[in-house]
Amino acid sequence: MTDKEQIEALYREMYEAMIAKDTTTLNRVHADEFVLTHMTGMHQSKQMYIQAIANGTLNYYSAEHEEMDIKVDGDKATMTGRSRVNAAVFGGGRHTWSLQLSLHLVKRKGQWLFTAAKASTY
Repeated sequence: MTDKEQIEALYREMYEAMIAKDTTTLNRVHADEFVLTHMTGMHQSKQMYIQAIANGTLNYYSAEHEEMDIKVDGDKATMTGRSRVNAAVFGGGRHTWSLQLSLHLVKRKGQWLFTAAKASTY
């Protein structure tokens, strides 16, 4: 697979793991330094983000991927992913969001990892 194909597959795998609350996969696809910036501006470290998925603070039910714009520069990449995500987060009701993730990735030991994500709507 090309780097772009690998990154697209990783994005899909990340969402599948979020829906399944698969913390093993989430730990594998995110670099240790990963930080998520929520729409509210709140920052979560990798550990806090995965814990929030595991404990039900962040609940993901489905994701339909609409667009993936990937740019690769050597062992670094950026991606803008647009997906229709059905979720209930931070005690709110279940809704379908037009969720855009602006992602940064790094390739280490032949594997792409997410290092940062910023969430917004589109």
